[in-house]
Amino acid sequence: MPAVGWLVVVAAVVAAATALLWARRHLMLVSVVGRSMEPTLRPGHRVLARRVPLAQVRSGDVVVVVAPAEMTAAGPDRPDGRRDLLIKRAYAVPGEPVPVDRVPLLRDRPERVVPEGQLVVLGDNPPFSHDSRECGYIPEKDVVGVVIRPRLRAG
Repeated sequence: MPAVGWLVVVAAVVAAATALLWARRHLMLVSVVGRSMEPTLRPGHRVLARRVPLAQVRSGDVVVVVAPAEMTAAGPDRPDGRRDLLIKRAYAVPGEPVPVDRVPLLRDRPERVVPEGQLVVLGDNPPFSHDSRECGYIPEKDVVGVVIRPRLRAG
């Protein structure tokens, strides 16, 4: 193979590897477990989420967040140190009114708007959802990303 041919092959491999690394750093595939987001998402659905900071989250977005330690299936002292992910709807973002009607846990807080660095999340199916109604605000450090594409068929 001529030298130019090898250069083209090497460039293609480098481009593919770069694209794969970018996708791994910025995107994640998350499986839906549980009924908290029904009817929007059902158990077995998979969603593609784009990793974003809290500043890019808008009310109404479906988001992926790290579960608060008290909500982690294996408890806060999981041997591998990992915590579960939750898929919820962003109900209020920093600067928006605190939804005390939907999240009574926040009723006695002094602030009238969601503070900087905090997020209020709720499941679309409240009877089956562990969300801000139980843990209050989700801190910015636990915001993983925004769902950009659901894959509605299970599997």
